[in-house]
Formats: sequence, C-alpha cells, structure tokens
Amino acid sequence: MALALYAFLGWALWLLWREVRRQGQTLSNRRVPSISLAVRQTNGVQITRHFSQPEIILGRDPGCDIPITDDTVSTRHAQLTYHHGQWWITDLSSTNGTYLNESILNMPTVITSGDEIKCGKVSLFVSLTSDTFVSPTQKLEKKDN
Repeated sequence: MALALYAFLGWALWLLWREVRRQGQTLSNRRVPSISLAVRQTNGVQITRHFSQPEIILGRDPGCDIPITDDTVSTRHAQLTYHHGQWWITDLSSTNGTYLNESILNMPTVITSGDEIKCGKVSLFVSLTSDTFVSPTQKLEKKDN
C-alpha cells in the first residue's frame, strides 16, 4: 500500500514539474512587439527611437529611456508598458499632465499606431510593429479627409 502511495505521489510530482517547465518555456518564448516613437521637440527637431523592451519611461531625467530636454516635462513624466497583449500609457503624476490624442490621461490607457502623446509641450507619435509609421503630416491629412 505504501509503495503504491509513493508511486502515485512520484507520478503527480513528475506531472507538475513537466507542466511548470512547459509554462516556463511558453513564457520565455513570448516576445514584446517593438514600438517606435517619433519625438518632436519644441525646437522643431524630430528624433525616432525604436524599442523592444516591455517598459519605457519618458521624462526629463537623462536616465529615462526617452530623455526629453524641455522644462514643461517632469523628471519621470509617463510610462509605456506592454502587458495583456497591448501597449499601455500611464501618467506618472506629472506636473503638466500627459495627453493622448488631445485628451488628458487620468488612468492607464491602451495606445495604437498613429496616436499622439503630449508630455508638456513635446509631442511623440506612436508606431507599432505591424504598422508603418504614420507621420504627423499624414495624420493631419487623415483628419481632413
């Protein structure tokens, strides 16, 4: 009887270990889709940055993933995160607020290609992996049509 109980426990532990290993491999194979951000600073300079990491910090701090040199931007202004299969933006209690398509952010919000993010007076334009980058002029032309 004891031998049967040990065999059953061994079999159950082996099945659990196999399932945990399979889940670990599944999670390690997931990839974060890349995101491109075109930053248009107040002086007219536009810089495009590409990321494939699950978290991006925007702000005036040089340690941020996108350092923005503008006095209207907080040190750690906003955060982009990838989870639940989508990119989200969150305001990090910035002084001048974060805007998504001219609406102020009050809670984490999903972003898509072509969205405009405003941190202070600086505009950022979003482009996700599967889409081509939508320039600010193309976005304005779409609104006019």
